[in-house]
Amino acid sequence: MRRGRLEALRRVTAERRAPAGTGGGRDRTSRPPVSVVPAAPAAGTGPREGGPGKGEREPSRLWHITLSVSGVRTPPAEVRRGLEQLAHDHPFLLTGRYAADHAEIRYWEEARDLHDAAAVALRLWGEHRSTAGLPPWEIVGLEVVDRETYHQRVTEGYGPPPVSPVGVHPF
Repeated sequence: MRRGRLEALRRVTAERRAPAGTGGGRDRTSRPPVSVVPAAPAAGTGPREGGPGKGEREPSRLWHITLSVSGVRTPPAEVRRGLEQLAHDHPFLLTGRYAADHAEIRYWEEARDLHDAAAVALRLWGEHRSTAGLPPWEIVGLEVVDRETYHQRVTEGYGPPPVSPVGVHPF
């Protein structure tokens, strides 16, 4: 749920719970107040800045993300368990490769532009560190390429091979 929707829901709930006479309560004989909250646009469908026309929306695109992390040696079983939990929490994770002191994850992200995709990728490890039981490693590499570039690289034999097998595996 987007922050704007959550705040609007809290506001409406507070108005309904307020005691009569405070301006926020409801008169039981009248209709409840109608709160019109515009829905937030879906990711990647907001107005384009500097776009050709007012109100035009830029569609979301798929971005291939490769995130590399590294840090102090951790038992490989713990790293594997954390990456498997991350794959469960973040269902778009394609593959995770790991060793005792580094790991690499690859996945597809849907975002409006490269900046949005990179911002989400840079937050991924930190936001899931405690819930997935990931090691306290730092991000040491990030590659974000659009879908067309990824497929062009694979076709021409450059870049990393397609992610197979899917899942979490040792280097």
